[in-house]
Amino acid sequence: MSNHDETAKVWELIDRIGFCMLATQNGRDIRSRPMSAYTKKDENAIYFLTDVASHKDEEISRWPNVCLAFADTKGQKYVSVSGTAQVSNDRELIREIWSTPAKAWWDSPDDPSIRILKVEPASAEYWDSPGTVISYIKMAAAAVSSSKPDMGDNEKVNL
Repeated sequence: MSNHDETAKVWELIDRIGFCMLATQNGRDIRSRPMSAYTKKDENAIYFLTDVASHKDEEISRWPNVCLAFADTKGQKYVSVSGTAQVSNDRELIREIWSTPAKAWWDSPDDPSIRILKVEPASAEYWDSPGTVISYIKMAAAAVSSSKPDMGDNEKVNL
């Protein structure tokens, strides 16, 4: 697969999975929390809506390197994205990416506590296997034959 194809595969998986665990640094600790992603591949950016009271902005201002872990366990598809993050109060972008999941946290996109969290990916690694049932069959066949199973694609990609 070419680098262009691998990059496209990363963005396709991120879009398909949609939710991730965002890992930030908090001093010596690493903290993860679930987030709903909004991608803009042409900007090499993954956006999230966040709340000013959540302390992510403080963590990111001190330690901007983050990791996003996307997982589709049923489909056996995973993506880990490493990049840098920044928080902004871009009200136009907040209104643009406002969607149904955001209504669980805020009444409207005009809530003054909403912020944009932008992650600019630097690299990613993905795992794309044929699915749970087929993976189990391949693992069982490999165990019987003492061979390594073909579990699908695993690539590291610079974005």
